[in-house]
Amino acid sequence: MSGVWTVLLLWGCVFLPALSHGALVISRDASTPQGSDGATRLLKKRSTDNVEVEVYSVKVEHKVASRFAHTVITSSALNKANSSQEVFFDVDLPKTAFITNFSMEIEGQTYTGKVKEKEQAKKQYQKAVSTGQTAGLVKASGRKMEKFSVSVNIAANSNVTFILTYEELLQRKLGQYEIMTHVKPKQLVQHFEIVADIYEPQGIAFLDAYGTFISNELLPLVEKTVTDKKAHISFCPTLDQQRKCPGCDGTLIDGDFFIKYDVNRAETIGDIQIVNGYFVHFFAPPDLPRVPKNVVFVIDRSGSMSGIKMQQTKEAMLNILNDLDEDDYFGIVVFDYQISTWKESLTKANTENVSEAQKFVKEIDDRGVTNINDAVMKAVDMIMKDIQDKKVPEKSVSMVILLTDGMPNSGESSVPQIQQNVLGAMGGNMSLFCLGFGNDVDYSFLDVMSRQNQGLARRIYEGSDATVQLQGFYDEVASPLLSEVDLRYPDNLVNSLTTSHYKQLFNGSEIVVAGRLTDNSLDNFLVEVFAQGIEEDFIVKGQASAQEWDILYPEQEYIFGDFTERLWAYLTIQELLSKRGTGTAEEKGNATAQALEMSLQYSFVTPLTSMVVTKPETDKGPEGPLIADKLTEDERQKAQKFGYAAPQLMSNTWTHSRISPTYFVDGDPHFMIELPEQEDALCFNIDDKPGTIFNLVRDQLAGILVNGQTIGDKKVAPDGKVNTYFGRFGIVHQGLGVRLEVTTHDITVSQDGKQAKLFWSDTASLKGANMDLQVTKDRSLTVTLRDSVRFVVILHKVWKQHPYHQDYLGFYTLDSHLLSPSVHGLLGQFYHGVQFEVRDMRPGEVPEKPDATMLVKGQELTVTRGWQRDFRWDVKNGENIPCWFIHSNGNGLIDGNHTDYIMSGLFKTV
Repeated sequence: MSGVWTVLLLWGCVFLPALSHGALVISRDASTPQGSDGATRLLKKRSTDNVEVEVYSVKVEHKVASRFAHTVITSSALNKANSSQEVFFDVDLPKTAFITNFSMEIEGQTYTGKVKEKEQAKKQYQKAVSTGQTAGLVKASGRKMEKFSVSVNIAANSNVTFILTYEELLQRKLGQYEIMTHVKPKQLVQHFEIVADIYEPQGIAFLDAYGTFISNELLPLVEKTVTDKKAHISFCPTLDQQRKCPGCDGTLIDGDFFIKYDVNRAETIGDIQIVNGYFVHFFAPPDLPRVPKNVVFVIDRSGSMSGIKMQQTKEAMLNILNDLDEDDYFGIVVFDYQISTWKESLTKANTENVSEAQKFVKEIDDRGVTNINDAVMKAVDMIMKDIQDKKVPEKSVSMVILLTDGMPNSGESSVPQIQQNVLGAMGGNMSLFCLGFGNDVDYSFLDVMSRQNQGLARRIYEGSDATVQLQGFYDEVASPLLSEVDLRYPDNLVNSLTTSHYKQLFNGSEIVVAGRLTDNSLDNFLVEVFAQGIEEDFIVKGQASAQEWDILYPEQEYIFGDFTERLWAYLTIQELLSKRGTGTAEEKGNATAQALEMSLQYSFVTPLTSMVVTKPETDKGPEGPLIADKLTEDERQKAQKFGYAAPQLMSNTWTHSRISPTYFVDGDPHFMIELPEQEDALCFNIDDKPGTIFNLVRDQLAGILVNGQTIGDKKVAPDGKVNTYFGRFGIVHQGLGVRLEVTTHDITVSQDGKQAKLFWSDTASLKGANMDLQVTKDRSLTVTLRDSVRFVVILHKVWKQHPYHQDYLGFYTLDSHLLSPSVHGLLGQFYHGVQFEVRDMRPGEVPEKPDATMLVKGQELTVTRGWQRDFRWDVKNGENIPCWFIHSNGNGLIDGNHTDYIMSGLFKTV
């Protein structure tokens, strides 16, 4: 191919390089609900001649029926060149949307995607990678959106049409619904159109449509037709109207196009629609008085919050305190490894108290490490004590709002234990809202903990508008209207109901409940809503009737008549996916199975399914499959940090290393054995006194020795637990005459009587005939031995004034297959694999960590499902890797006893 043409339809600015052969992975996931998003971008041919692929049509079409949005994006292009060219279709879509269809029409042939169980698609992808086909990289592209990307090779003088369909439920925020289209055509398009048709049986209260790029000249092109229950919006500029100037090729279309609207609010039970055997209930009664709230703000002041994060947090808090209503009660907890409060009790939000609290906020300084457990527990204790002492109004709503940017690394640092502690302390008496600041925070931990306590988590993105983001989130929860909202329907007429009990209803939001009816000939339907208001209980009752959708809108045949069923399925799957992070192991398993079954039934691309599209053959042979995937929040976070879709897709090198076994020891000290052939991992801890030297790797044939010496904390923590870590490694290659001593301070290299010293405080490299060393400042050391194994040492930096912990090291082995069959040691004995079988899975002491029986080396061991962290790619937080944990210092898994591996010196073999 003599050059590469690119045509992209996209919401964002990330360009994917052209792929000649192979599997392209297209990735998605769920998050906090957002509005519909979409946009376009077109790039010209990257070659020496000036022939272009002509993009002659781009259309974004939104159809909304009762808040359920159905979006179709269509783009057509013609290859006018005399040779085949690579054409891209690149779209950003809402994180909460599910892709439901994708197809390509090429030379009269249609290629359509099929939704499959994710593991089936994964096998197709891995097969493509193993045969040398290139894997596509997909990058998350923004706060509300993420990218769908596909490329295809089309013949000379041929055209291609891409069609992508996705669906989502619009969520009401601050009194309105929003559809946003981010448009960046980058060139003139013969037919460019954004169109939306909105149908709301409750009636449209207001509607606005505008664009950030729309000048006075373009304003008349935004056409709006709004009647009682319907709205039609279109924006369709001609070629000349798109031009920046007469006769030039530049385009004015560059920015965001918004449609915002709300519906009329029923004063009683809300709006209930019954269509084709399914119902949906929208509940947001107007003109309710707000309920006073009791709120404790828990603010992270650890060292990682230094600089702009802390400045923005304080600015937001000053504004939020100003916005408190005088009948609210509030408190402030700040934390690093220590916990401090503004006052020991909640305080009425009058002018004097707010002013005093603002002075306190201005004096908050960043320092120390992160004790999330004790900080949240302190906030809960403050609220519970004031409720018991009747210091706060009886008819009030209680909540804790936690802001943090890091992982718990002081006090109780076990994530499941913290979640269990908080759940037990809150006891359903209050809600927890977690704000995760930046891309280093363990968002999944916060998300699960929030949902366990009837709240929600929100990521705050680092940027100049972080203060606005913090203020915006608070505005959403600032005005509770009702608490303990219980929506009830006839038990004998309804099944498969989505969540119908909510801890609170906030001003400007909406509760949506859907269900399946057992009687399709239903005429009347009794609905009851019970809740607690500011002065008295809120109770409403009413009847709903089934309506024929085609009678309501007989002229609108394109309204998808099964929208209530698909809306119910969408909500149900979202809730089942959320349940995978909470509940018992059995509940998580049931939720996963149900979500998978429904995702396949309704052809939704969810975190459990993938859409596989067969790519057309080229003159170079068949292409690999296209796989549309949906990222989890953890995978999206890594994509934003490191620029890859999922760990196995970072690069060819990463892919190889993830398929190959990985062995490491890190933490207290945690040993991890990854076994890709069995798609699983084993782990164990070694507990002994500080100063003990262990043999990790010993290969007599290769002349390689690795020993590690443990260190302890500066002093024993109040809980009495003695933590040990590796603080020094000795690495020897006798054949090459190399000796390394690695400490938390420096690296000493000895070879052939010569010695050199490298420091962690510098980025440096040392290259020789037999060995290469690469130091990344305050992060890692990579040791490459000629024709042999590679080792990576990770440095974990701890705040110097931490009362207990100190810097420590982690040790990782790469290319272990290059060592001889006789290699041994605590790690080395596993370099050539280990066979095991797990059976009889059963509940363990911790709900999220089931026990099982493992058959290994002729023994039966009781093991526990857990995880350890791989810190190679994220030194601060690490990557969670599930594993089977072997208790009692690995007894039964390791050869002999752990004391058999104790050495007398750092470079000794006995």
